[in-house]
Amino acid sequence: MKIADPSSPVMSSWFADQGLRLDASPYVSGSLKTKKLLERLPNTEPLVSLTHGHNGGIFNGPMFRRVYLTAPEHSVPFLGTKDMMAADLTGLPRLRKSDAESATLSYLRLKPGMTLISCSGFNAGRRAYVRPDMGDCWSSQDTLKVEPDPEKIKSGYLYAFLLSRFGESLVRGSVYGSAVKHIEPHHIAGLPVPRLGADLEGTIHRLIESSARLRAQHQADLVAATKDFFESNGLPELNEMRWHQQERDLGFEIASIGSASLRALNFAPRAQRLIEKLGSVSGRSLGSICERGTLRTGARFRRIDSDPGHGVRLIGQRQSFWLRPEGRWINEMQAPDDIRVTDETILIAARGTLGENEVYSRSIFVTGSWLEHAYSQDYVRLVSGDPEVSGAYLFAFFRSEAAFRALRSFSVGGKQQEYHPQFLRELHIPVAPSADRARIAETVRGAYRKRDRADVLEDKALALLTTAIEEAAG
Repeated sequence: MKIADPSSPVMSSWFADQGLRLDASPYVSGSLKTKKLLERLPNTEPLVSLTHGHNGGIFNGPMFRRVYLTAPEHSVPFLGTKDMMAADLTGLPRLRKSDAESATLSYLRLKPGMTLISCSGFNAGRRAYVRPDMGDCWSSQDTLKVEPDPEKIKSGYLYAFLLSRFGESLVRGSVYGSAVKHIEPHHIAGLPVPRLGADLEGTIHRLIESSARLRAQHQADLVAATKDFFESNGLPELNEMRWHQQERDLGFEIASIGSASLRALNFAPRAQRLIEKLGSVSGRSLGSICERGTLRTGARFRRIDSDPGHGVRLIGQRQSFWLRPEGRWINEMQAPDDIRVTDETILIAARGTLGENEVYSRSIFVTGSWLEHAYSQDYVRLVSGDPEVSGAYLFAFFRSEAAFRALRSFSVGGKQQEYHPQFLRELHIPVAPSADRARIAETVRGAYRKRDRADVLEDKALALLTTAIEEAAG
């Protein structure tokens, strides 16, 4: 529960500054306190004076009917409020190109250097930076776009301020609504942006830009590793599956069936053709690869909340696919040992529904700084027990569309799906020659080193900005 800070009581004079708002949001979020702190700085400028472009440079978009397609030549990647936080943009839904490029929606195309702010829903107020690899994406009307004027301010510096604790309190203090939170462009147009001098702002900008480039390279390297995986195993056609262009699974027959399953989904022809294709090349079953490792979901447990100084951050399925997780902090001593995972563990989202944009059956790779976190029971923990078949090599497969479709065909359950353990163990994993495996694994490891480095640079930029503001404010 948020409460007012006794050392900074709400003053009656502040109500006029907030448009006579009587809800608690701007007062307990720290927004007013931050504004008073920034007033002590020698130079601030309103956000709207530093932007340019459509609607003055701060805009969202119109409500419109979304028509999704799967053919890349007729569609464009479409970014929603959850997707803007994602580390891997490979599986984005795709909006019909003719609609996206129309006069009504063409301005929703993202430009590298923009700052995105989620402006509708429970998590309104989250911020993200448009990386170089996001320039061919369109965004939804539920995302505010802030386009900086390069003649007045550096894009990386503006983003760093909006991402900082100062920017966060200002943005979240602008949120209106109860059940459905909302932010409109005019709510943030007057936010005070501190000016810290060209040299410092330039340094912060370069750090943010370097971080964005590393994250784009991380994405490109993972895509290249998956492409290399299938080409090295003689399956280049699986790089372009065109799943939805294949004949639908209607009216099929199964000649023989055992006691393992009676569910039609487990024998769907499209998935069976895919699994047979994987089995047509040299490889091993997933169960045999993990025989001396791990292949199971985590233990269920009761969460006991803790403060960050005495606990561990617990990551759930949805947030594990974000650039920076925001999971709750729990008491590690009151949780099972397997909330921690070893280096190069693959975590497969193991519970969910079959929606095309759900994370169920998607995978993440845990290495580097992400080993500091804990993970919920809602993943299959996949740890190779064979040093010749590394987790990094396996991840190049499990992040693919082919793995996603195969895993979903193993589903059992009613509303919430899980994997049939027998089918999961029997999944045939192509195993390329040793030199190819080493190359693919190193590409994946290099991608995650870049991701960790990107986080370090972003944190350094935020530290420089925070120190400068606090010193200037006295």
